[in-house]
Amino acid sequence: MDSTSGGATAPDPNSGEPRPSAATAGSSSASQPQQKPEGSSPPAPPSRYESQKRRDWNTFLQYLKNHKPPLTLARCSGAHVIEFLKYLDQFGKTKVHITGCPYFGHPNPPVPCSCPLKQAWGSLDALIGRLRAAYEENGGLPESNPFGARAVRIYLREVREGQAKARGIPYEKKKRKRPNVAVAVASVSVEAAAGGSNSGGGEGSGGGGGGDSSAAATSAAAAAATTTV
Repeated sequence: MDSTSGGATAPDPNSGEPRPSAATAGSSSASQPQQKPEGSSPPAPPSRYESQKRRDWNTFLQYLKNHKPPLTLARCSGAHVIEFLKYLDQFGKTKVHITGCPYFGHPNPPVPCSCPLKQAWGSLDALIGRLRAAYEENGGLPESNPFGARAVRIYLREVREGQAKARGIPYEKKKRKRPNVAVAVASVSVEAAAGGSNSGGGEGSGGGGGGDSSAAATSAAAAAATTTV
């Protein structure tokens, strides 16, 4: 029986047949896909604020491009920003009653009216804040930022006051409550004075003068706290 009929065998080193080189073996191993290390993770997606800021910035650049005549960012001024805000009113969803409307000044009219829809003041104010930050992030100088121009601030204030009268919804700033620092300091003084009087009482008759001074300090601190409140 022939010994070669059993299948393929390893080449004989003495037979003169070429063996696979190390370069060939290396190329075959390199062609295999490399696995990523387990510790690597994909970059975190941008936040909702960053995504909205990018969309707002691209919208404004497209507005400048479609402007007649076309405008460049370097020539943009506060007047152009106000013009952009008025352009956005056509996409607004806030009912702003005109002066002759019978529901002028009513926050919840019983029936719909034909008054126009505009952008709410809060939306415009937030938009300007995002565009102001995006302008400087894209190389703009703070002193030449058109979104921080005085004319833009005046326009936003007029929109806020006008919508407050038309809709009957006043915009009031929330006042931050300040802690009563004087009362806190007085209470600490009372505790410190009380601790001094207790320690002075254990020293015997020689500490009598210290106890009187501690009691006087306690009375003065309590009087100061009462006056502050």
